[in-house]
This record gives sequence, C-alpha cells and structure tokens, in this order.
Amino acid sequence: MKYTHKIAVSSDISSISKLMHLAIEGNMAKLLSEEQLEAAKESMGLDTQLIKDQTYFVVYAGQILVGCGGFSYRKTLFGGDHTPNRSNGLLDPILDPAKIRAMYTHPLWARKGVGTYILKLAEKESEKRGFKSFELMATVSGKLLYEKRDYQVTEQIDYFSKVGNKVPMYRMMKKI
Repeated sequence: MKYTHKIAVSSDISSISKLMHLAIEGNMAKLLSEEQLEAAKESMGLDTQLIKDQTYFVVYAGQILVGCGGFSYRKTLFGGDHTPNRSNGLLDPILDPAKIRAMYTHPLWARKGVGTYILKLAEKESEKRGFKSFELMATVSGKLLYEKRDYQVTEQIDYFSKVGNKVPMYRMMKKI
C-alpha cells in the first residue's frame, strides 16, 4: 500500500481527534475490559504541543486519513493535553532518547503497514535532529508492532485512571 504524509497543522486537530477515538475503540476494545478501556482512554489523546513543534504527522491512503503519530524532543513520554505530569522540558539528543508519540491507526487500516510507516518516519525525522535512541510507551495493541521493529520492553507499568481503573502499559526503547 502506498501512503503519503504531511506535517499536522492546527486545522487537522478535529480529524485527528476523530481518528484517535476510532482507533482506541476499534483497536483496543477487543483486547481490554471496559474498566481497562476507560483507563486507556484517559491516558491517551492529542498532545497539541507536537503539532506546535511540527513533529506530528498525518498519514493518508489517497484522500483517506488512515493514521497519525510522531515524535517529540520534549520530556513528556505519553498522553494528551489533559494527562497529568507533563513536561515541556527539552531533551538532549546526545543523552536522551527521542519520544515516539501518539501513534494511531484507523481500525480498517490496521495490519496494513500504517504503524510501520509512521514509526519509520518518526525515527528518521528524530535522527535528523541528532537522536540516537528512541523511547515510547506502548499500549497492549501497539506492543507487538514495536517488538517487531526492535523495541525492547524496559518496564511494565499500570496506569491508574482518576476513578481507579488500571491498564497495563509498556515503556520500550530502541537504539540505533
């Protein structure tokens, strides 16, 4: 499948948000309990700082939005604008891994190379900025993709939602 991409801009936010909702519901609901899905939804979402930094991409198959994702040179590892414990502090490419962030694939396009396309794009663009390693927080639906692309689990955590539900997440790393 041939995909194209562009750097996301603020006018893309509505379509990105719709895609994220579809991806969470369509790709994760069958893998998680209702309680885990509630916690996953709370932990995920759009981080508009990525759009401001011009490190977030939207991916198309023809005119159809099929995926989005990117990287960050900031300290926040995962989550959206609403997620607590965010840091906009800058990373040092010599010492720190770039953060692979907010990857979502439309459920009708899952397992068709969209995630791999976004991941390679994010890695390539962060390498241009001097990063030699990458870090991400994987969900249960994304973990296999990252493992197939040489990411190693360094830590499993449970994310607890405001109402006390929890969902497993996996901190993963890759070095060039």
